[in-house]
Amino acid sequence: MRKALLALLGLLAAGLPAAAQEDVAAFYRGKTVRIVAGFPVGSGFDISTRVLARHLGAHIPGNPTVIVQNQPGAGSLTMTNQLYAAGPFDGTTIGAAFGSMPTTFLLQPQAVRFDPTKINWVGNTNRETNVAYVWHTAKAQSLDELATKELMVGAQSPGTSQFDFPVVANHVLGFKFKVVTGYDSTPKIHLAMEQGEIEGNAATSWTTLKALNANWLAEKKVKVIAQWALRKHAELADVPMVLDLAKTDADQQALLLVLARLEFGRPFFLPPNVPADRVAAIRRAFDDTMKDPAFRSEAERLKIDVDPTGGAEVAALVERVSRTPADTVARVRAALAAR
Repeated sequence: MRKALLALLGLLAAGLPAAAQEDVAAFYRGKTVRIVAGFPVGSGFDISTRVLARHLGAHIPGNPTVIVQNQPGAGSLTMTNQLYAAGPFDGTTIGAAFGSMPTTFLLQPQAVRFDPTKINWVGNTNRETNVAYVWHTAKAQSLDELATKELMVGAQSPGTSQFDFPVVANHVLGFKFKVVTGYDSTPKIHLAMEQGEIEGNAATSWTTLKALNANWLAEKKVKVIAQWALRKHAELADVPMVLDLAKTDADQQALLLVLARLEFGRPFFLPPNVPADRVAAIRRAFDDTMKDPAFRSEAERLKIDVDPTGGAEVAALVERVSRTPADTVARVRAALAAR
């Protein structure tokens, strides 16, 4: 299905009249395109966004300058709410969000001021695998021990995987994560681990851990005790999957709702009402960047995984998630509210 979607996008792009392509190039020529990142400077998501920005402009018609501006807050909801409502709607501003953003309208509707099915999805640079990792001195050193031993972990805010995954797992699987919020970035969580304030991180991207502190893995300062994923990561073959611990269909459905964000990974979007030809051009530029050898080389050097999804496929997944049964949504909401 994914190959068919990409092939269709390619045919559509090839079919654009030359005049339309020139109109798009004329619009972008000499302009600056902003990627507004809903996460802090220096985070793993920020690093990967800046790599994309360094190469994206070469593939947009007219070759505009591309810059990154950070607007962290509420698990990227602050940025998304503002961009959705206020634009600009001319194709010069791209949002970069956490993967949780497309499901937040179900799980935190009171905080959401957008409809994800009306957003123009540009694409996703990487399907994610999140990992739970603990400091080498933590009391709990395995998932089995989490059934009886409390583990204090750091998180940014509700709505991020660092918060939502362990809280839902406590409710569904009986774990004893104690989640401490208020850290404004993953590097700050790592610093708190080093200083002994907390014992671990319940759910952060495997890519982020490698990009920020690969030395911790080599020096065995941390131990990866679980992976949050829909399929096992090739580099984590011996690490148990939390999803495999679901004992009933209802438990599995609840976990799948929160884990769906991993397929969204690191999504990029344009707000509604951007002219269709510019949406198509930005989507095409994103797809071309994902295949650019220079982009791939820099991502590999920085230990950033690249497993992209095109905009049409992201939009289809958003639509599918929006139809999650109400009883499953209610159960997960209750778990998040109970904390």
